[in-house]
Amino acid sequence: MSTDRLLSRRDLEFLLYEWLDVEQLTERDRFAEYDRDMFDAVLDLAEQLGTEVFAPINRTLDENEPRMGADGRVEQPAELRHALEAFSNSGLIASSVDAELGGAQLPFTVQSASMAYVAAGSLAAYAYPFLSGANANLLIAHGTPEQIETYAAPILQGRWFGTMCLSETQAGSSLGDIATMAEPQDDGSYRLTGSKMWISGGEHDLAENIVHLVLARTPDAPAGSKGLSLFIVPRQLPDASGCLGERNDVALAGLNHKMGYRGTTNTLLAFGGGAHLPREKAGAVGFLVGERNAGLPIMFQMMNEARIGVGLGAAALGYTGYLHSLAYARERPQGRAGRASAPNSPPSLIIDHPDVRRMLLAQKAYAEGGLALILFCALLVDEERTAPSSESALEAAELLALLTPIAKSWTARWCLAANDLAIQVLGGYGYTRDFPVEQFYRDNRLNMIHEGTHGIQALDLIGRKILSTQGDGLARLGTRMERTITAARDLGDAPARHAESLAGRIAELHAALGDRSESDALLANATAGLEAIGHLVVAWLWLEQEIAAHGGSGAFYEGKRVAAEYFFAHELPAIDPWLDTLRRRDRLFLDLNTAGF
Repeated sequence: MSTDRLLSRRDLEFLLYEWLDVEQLTERDRFAEYDRDMFDAVLDLAEQLGTEVFAPINRTLDENEPRMGADGRVEQPAELRHALEAFSNSGLIASSVDAELGGAQLPFTVQSASMAYVAAGSLAAYAYPFLSGANANLLIAHGTPEQIETYAAPILQGRWFGTMCLSETQAGSSLGDIATMAEPQDDGSYRLTGSKMWISGGEHDLAENIVHLVLARTPDAPAGSKGLSLFIVPRQLPDASGCLGERNDVALAGLNHKMGYRGTTNTLLAFGGGAHLPREKAGAVGFLVGERNAGLPIMFQMMNEARIGVGLGAAALGYTGYLHSLAYARERPQGRAGRASAPNSPPSLIIDHPDVRRMLLAQKAYAEGGLALILFCALLVDEERTAPSSESALEAAELLALLTPIAKSWTARWCLAANDLAIQVLGGYGYTRDFPVEQFYRDNRLNMIHEGTHGIQALDLIGRKILSTQGDGLARLGTRMERTITAARDLGDAPARHAESLAGRIAELHAALGDRSESDALLANATAGLEAIGHLVVAWLWLEQEIAAHGGSGAFYEGKRVAAEYFFAHELPAIDPWLDTLRRRDRLFLDLNTAGF
């Protein structure tokens, strides 16, 4: 695949160096050994992996989805193993981890930018190391030194993979209804019994071992989500020297066959069903992470990292779909642009048709806006970790908490819309498997569902991040936006116009939230709130990019200015009906008699 069909390297460099100024991070102790040349070398490596290793197998994984063999093992194409071995050998999985743990202490912002290349190449293949890295990061933050050495280290070395096991068939997203039980044992371990559904990467032969992080409840635990504990449950139990020992009582009970993301195994796992007898006894052997009944707050670290990762994957798919449709539009002659065209004149390229330009410009605004949102969140991770003052670190943490559900859901929603438009640009060909844009759409459709559905992210944003915190994060976001508005006003012309439009919508948002005592009505319309705030945030980031591009000459900078103009003219006004829904405290969904369906 051509490199320019995955991502725009020029855009990545603009976002990293001209907008976010990641080079200033090298002035901090943690990143002092880095410079731009080293950052570029990481991007070069990721671009090569995405283009030469992951992209060539993307269609193969889609056409040869995982199957359960007669022996209960998962059958997958050999090309997937080779791609993941290449990724493991690159060291990228541990690139942002502390040096003392075997990592390279690369800024998370640069790591995220590099991972966008791999995700654009094959998101289904990238899902394995992505989830594994998040698994290891949780253990580093909350595990004991022994747990970090035994379980996180092999993941960071690329030898083992990891999962997160939350959902169950009867519980779905309602984690308080989890029923998997963990019985304490005399040796300090636990024996788990139960099943887990929708577990990505839950079983395969792509690594030596799989480390499951499992939410379960102990016999004396209180009901609901406050009674959940977190356990390490390896597929194979390591011995005292770290070598792999006997098989744990974890068995593949079934594979889910999906619309997209087919290269990632999605499993139903049985824990403690007696398929294996570790230590001559049924029950999956597990080890407690942190304190009892504190499992969900601990798991939220991995869940939040996964949510930003889902947003990155969505942006990558939206971006590559945009570039594929742009290339097609530049090459495909059809029809004649303009009413005055003579019937016998040569056909126009479809990029000359205004409606095709509309679709391309919308894709550009969604994909580049979504990638900017993800990289801004990644920079907040670096700021929280290395900020020169505790106040700056707190600001970064509160902003990141507010933006996490937006990064996951806005990007999944609107980069999916970009993929839809990519199919439309190609017309009938877009609907066929002769071109990859239909697969990009199918793969991206999952991103609105996993790691918390669109509606759940909306409840998190409005309920937890705004109502429960009295809007502290929203206030910090408003302060950041005001700085941008002031800078844009000083530039005059289009940036000043856009600044006024953004300022007016910010005021309308605060008016729409208004009295927060009617929380039931606000929560019933949380999705409208997510849509409105998400569009407002991305408009702000487009204004930021417009400021960074100010004075730049050439097609690239003109493209940034045109995309910003599109977003402010055609997308930002879309929030007005959503804000009106919030302002009216619409009760349609609350008061609806379901018999009417």
